[in-house]
Amino acid sequence: MAYFLQQIASAVPVAALYAALAFGYAIAFAVTRRADLTYGALFAFAGQIFVLFVDFGWNSLWLVLPAALAVGALAALTFGLGAGLVAGRYVMRPLAFSSANAVVVASLGSLIVLMEAARLASETRSLWLPPFLNDVIVFWPNPGFPVTLTVIQLINTGLFAGLVAVGHWLLTRTYVGRYWRAVAEDREAASLCGVDPTTVYIAAYGVASLVAAVCGILAASYYGNMDFGMGLSFGVKVLFIAAIGGQTAPLLAALGAAGIGFLETLWSAYGPILWRDFAIFGFLVIVLVVTRREKVIP
Repeated sequence: MAYFLQQIASAVPVAALYAALAFGYAIAFAVTRRADLTYGALFAFAGQIFVLFVDFGWNSLWLVLPAALAVGALAALTFGLGAGLVAGRYVMRPLAFSSANAVVVASLGSLIVLMEAARLASETRSLWLPPFLNDVIVFWPNPGFPVTLTVIQLINTGLFAGLVAVGHWLLTRTYVGRYWRAVAEDREAASLCGVDPTTVYIAAYGVASLVAAVCGILAASYYGNMDFGMGLSFGVKVLFIAAIGGQTAPLLAALGAAGIGFLETLWSAYGPILWRDFAIFGFLVIVLVVTRREKVIP
């Protein structure tokens, strides 16, 4: 029983990360209805930039760790948001309302550019953050198998949950959210009512990029490192979840992604770890096929 509870506790930070990523992805996906791999690349790119600048602040500027972390976070937010806005404005926007295949190809190109930029910036080194905020908090002091989480896991979980909650409030309770919903539901009708779909799309892409950058920073803080394999894997899983039905409802996408996070952790605990990704992607494909609905995508 204690082992099972520990796995549930360990799944909470992963589920929160998946939920925040899916929420951000759905914001951009809702106004384009086009699969975009750039989102996962932005997540990994921001994480790598964060680690790179923390290393720069620590080893070159001789900053204390909190100051180095602040420098890294500021750089990751700046470069992540900037890269997302550039990709959204000059690469994705001209293609977003045309062929879906063109968007996929362009997003692969953006992914390669971001990956190579981060690799060249780090001189092909694998940098690691020093552990911090790793004090253990005991939830169930079982003598044989205590149920615990670390401070950074709890902080990350709270920040991810707060990101989703604030984002949902903005989308449902503000004029900005009303414009976003109008374009997501029918961009032609929204245009006739005076809403500029292009502006809304770029703004949505920028918000999604910001969410991806924040998630990349927090994930790198916990894992200590970030690589594009992780970003691509997370991005493809989020893409599948959005395709199943949550693309126009960020909160539903977040809840579905959280469920996948719990499922993945439990598989790692009770199933063969080598088959984890195969099992998760297989499950997502099966659900996508079963729930597939014929519909016209404008």
